[in-house]
Amino acid sequence: MKILFIGDIYGSLGREMIKEKLPKIKEKYKPHFIIANGENICHGKGINEKYYKFLLEQGVNVITLGNHTWDNRSVFDFIDDTDKLIRPANFPDSNPGKGLTFVKFNAYEVAVISIQGRTFMPMSNCPFEKVDKLIEEAKKRTNIIFVDFHAEATSEKVAMGYFLDGRASAVVGTHTHVPTADERVLAKGTAYITDVGMTGPLDGVIGVERENVINKFITGLPIRFNALEQGAAQLNAVLVDINEKTGKATAIERINLKKESAF
Repeated sequence: MKILFIGDIYGSLGREMIKEKLPKIKEKYKPHFIIANGENICHGKGINEKYYKFLLEQGVNVITLGNHTWDNRSVFDFIDDTDKLIRPANFPDSNPGKGLTFVKFNAYEVAVISIQGRTFMPMSNCPFEKVDKLIEEAKKRTNIIFVDFHAEATSEKVAMGYFLDGRASAVVGTHTHVPTADERVLAKGTAYITDVGMTGPLDGVIGVERENVINKFITGLPIRFNALEQGAAQLNAVLVDINEKTGKATAIERINLKKESAF
């Protein structure tokens, strides 16, 4: 089985890249299952139902979220009514939504887990303790388990990869919006990358208008972060090959496209 994971989709340029490039990716790589992080799809601030449905229309099977889950409050209106949108599982139990979902693929089920780090991130419950329980729950139904670890610190992400090696099919990092070059299959069969990267603006500062961010670093004053809505764009993703029966990964490949690319 080939699973495509698309890095954080950011604003209108991210949506444009999905519409323009995803059909070509599907034609070339023929993924069987598609997961995307959509926590920034609504102008860099959360997700709404319109853009949730947009991603489903483009062929995305599951959408993961992160620390911006609740930025667009309209998400409260529909997150409990779908199995295809999940927020970090280690948010407080009182939060709407869930962090683990199962989706059928032919004779198999794919389990997708969203989890959030704690280092340099908003307060949440222990991601290691929570994901450990969810892996055991998922394994009662399937060996194909895909984990989106939304975290800031590279050390925390690497630690999570080793913690889940041999138990998850893939552990991919999101949140920092910059793709890393450390993709590999770990010793016990888990595909890993520290950060998949971002799908959206190429010339901003991780998606934001660069002038405002530069001024914030210079002045130290609070600045409104606006999504960069025009110019060059990128699509960052990974393609993971997984043995359907064992759930072990056999390969992971980075896909990094630019708006001007001929592909």
